[in-house]
Amino acid sequence: MKKVFLFLLILCVACNGDDKTEDPVLCTLEARPGLEVTIKDTMDATFLVEGITVVATDNEYKETLENISGTTIFVGAHERTGTYVITVSKTGYTTITSDPIIVTEDICHVITESLEILLEKK
Repeated sequence: MKKVFLFLLILCVACNGDDKTEDPVLCTLEARPGLEVTIKDTMDATFLVEGITVVATDNEYKETLENISGTTIFVGAHERTGTYVITVSKTGYTTITSDPIIVTEDICHVITESLEILLEKK
């Protein structure tokens, strides 16, 4: 009986080593933003939310980012890679256009790029 058990044990270990599968990747179902933008006043560094328009452009693609209610964060480009230019405007302030921001992805989601923009009063 010991020989049968030993044979089965060796067989199981040998068979287990043949199948070298990678650990499975478990992705979540949430849609993650490619862009997260906060805006501050250059004079006193206070966050600006009211009356702010944040637009992300990637070639022909254009999206107005949404403010997450109760926060100072504007998000957009959900699950969309690309090279974005962000334009921020508010009445009484100088409009700002960012340098290009590259949003990439991993195996499951986009990798969120965070950006802080400073607006200056006119």
